Amino acid sequence: MTTTGTATTSTVTGTAPTGTAPLADARALGLAHYAARAVLEHVLARHGLTFQEQVALRAAVTAEAPQTPDDLVAQVQRSLKADPADLHATLDGLLVKELLVADGASLRPTDAGRELLAAVGAQTAPVSARIWGGIPEEDLAAAGRVLALVTGRADAELAALTA
Repeated sequence: MTTTGTATTSTVTGTAPTGTAPLADARALGLAHYAARAVLEHVLARHGLTFQEQVALRAAVTAEAPQTPDDLVAQVQRSLKADPADLHATLDGLLVKELLVADGASLRPTDAGRELLAAVGAQTAPVSARIWGGIPEEDLAAAGRVLALVTGRADAELAALTA
C-alpha cells in the first residue's frame, strides 16, 4: 500500500480501498489514456486505420475550410506531439487510401473519409457511453479543469525543453 496525502492506494492494482479515492497523478492519467485509446484502436483496426490517421482525418473533417498539408500537420502535431515528418507520411497514407484528396494546395476529406469517420464514431459511441456514463457532471467538470491545467503545464515544459 502507498499513502499519498489522504488517499491510500494499492501498488499492485492501482485501485483505492473502498471509501477512498485515488489521487490523480501522471500514472493514473496515462493508464486512463492508454485504456481508452486501446478501445478506440481496436475499432480503428477493423477499418484499417491507425490512431494517428484517425486524428489527422478528424482534423480535416472538422476544419471549416480545406487545409494545407502544413496546416493539418501543425494542428495534429499540437495534439499528438508527433514528429512532423511522420505526420506528413500519415497524410500521404490518407491520400493513398482516398480518405483525403488534394484540392489545389489544400487537402480535403473525401466522402469515403467522412463516412469512415462517422462509422468509427457510431461504433465507439456506445462504448464511450458505458465508459463515461454515470460519472457526475461535477466530477467531469473537475477532471476537465485539472486535465486542462496539466496539459497547459506540460505544453509549457515541452516548449522550454525544445527551445
